[in-house]
Amino acid sequence: MNNPVLSWFGIVRLGLVQTGLGAIVVLTTSTLNRVMVVELAMPAILPGALVAIHYALQVLRPAWGHGSDLGARRTPWIVGGMAVLATGGLMAAVATAWMTTHPLFGIALAVAAFGLIGVGVGAAGTSLLVLLAKRTDDNRRAAAATIVWVMMIAGFIVTTGVAGHLLDPFSPARLIAVSGSVSVAAMVLTLVGVWGVEGNAVAAAQPRLMDLPRRSSFREAFIEVWTEPKSRRFAIFVFVSMLAYSAQDLILEPFAGAVFGFTPGETTKLSGIQHGGTLIGMALVPLVGAIYPRARGNLQVWTVGGCLASAIALLCLTAAALIGPAWPIRENVFMLGVTNGAYAVAAIGSMMALVGAGGEKREGVRMGLWGAAQAFAFGIGGFLGTLASDIARYLLTSPTLSYAVVFASEAGMFVVSACMAVWIHRAPARSAMRQGSAGDMRAAAIAGGAR
Repeated sequence: MNNPVLSWFGIVRLGLVQTGLGAIVVLTTSTLNRVMVVELAMPAILPGALVAIHYALQVLRPAWGHGSDLGARRTPWIVGGMAVLATGGLMAAVATAWMTTHPLFGIALAVAAFGLIGVGVGAAGTSLLVLLAKRTDDNRRAAAATIVWVMMIAGFIVTTGVAGHLLDPFSPARLIAVSGSVSVAAMVLTLVGVWGVEGNAVAAAQPRLMDLPRRSSFREAFIEVWTEPKSRRFAIFVFVSMLAYSAQDLILEPFAGAVFGFTPGETTKLSGIQHGGTLIGMALVPLVGAIYPRARGNLQVWTVGGCLASAIALLCLTAAALIGPAWPIRENVFMLGVTNGAYAVAAIGSMMALVGAGGEKREGVRMGLWGAAQAFAFGIGGFLGTLASDIARYLLTSPTLSYAVVFASEAGMFVVSACMAVWIHRAPARSAMRQGSAGDMRAAAIAGGAR
């Protein structure tokens, strides 16, 4: 690696960017969601459609990654993306406040605001992960992924807690003031996080870029990355596994209410148990790596194991749907959180490890491709989970059976994901062996001809 390796402090600094990103996103997708539905009595489909816009625009992540590849600088894209995100977050709050007096104008502004949010998240997030991947030592990647994702979740927790306190008693002016403060804080965290991180490495990289005969178009760069077997397979793996990961988000609480008779407060606590398990699962990967150094860099094993363990947890939820209140649902949900957390960190670590594989100067396009696959999976995952639940209930005329079918289907997707994770790593190795064998045969033939 030509670039200097990030210290632990440097990794934490870059994690501040993820904290700011998480703070704005959770405020716009969670708090504004509640305000629209409860305080403004808007239909729930409105915030759902706005969040879908935010995810849909992230399919452009490969294009933004290509832009950062051409300039060989990630910092302007991170800072610029965060500025767009912060602007979109403030605009979304203004739009929500405007809905109280002029609903149509407010909704139109909200559509534009959530478009900016999607652009900002994609531009900043893609370049941040590329920068982190290129500057992190191989053995630290799992720990680095844990640090930045835990810091993002910390941004969720702190923002919802502080904003919830400051928004009472609710008023449109308070909403705008709180959102503006969060946007400013996120920009400050971003500037502190990236200040001076690239510096010398970028200066050294510029002459190499100027030596290139021409700059390839985005279409050429994307086709080049898509034709790389490992990049294409990993994109499919990310989509399938993240689809399984996100499909239970919107049905877990209704499931607990319908099958176990939980109150709204109890289902909210159940989600808290799951998120706590996710944090523990994320911390588990680097913790085991610290105790057993051989396991530290083996992200393939953690990815496959996390997928299979998540499948087992979902199969246990399938049993919970069939058995009912006698099942230890809280322990089961905690187990699901732990397994999902371990899988997520391992998958993100693998993403960071693989981003430099293949053609030169394509790291941003690769990371963008995988980020787009993840965003697309998250965007449709919750919708497909609820749709599958409704269809199963209609066909089976039983809520318990419908939930059991959906959870079992998600478990099946995680098993498929585990098989794909093995396939990603083994297929290139087999190809290399075949090429090596063919090369040996050609060498032997040449040697025989020489004799």
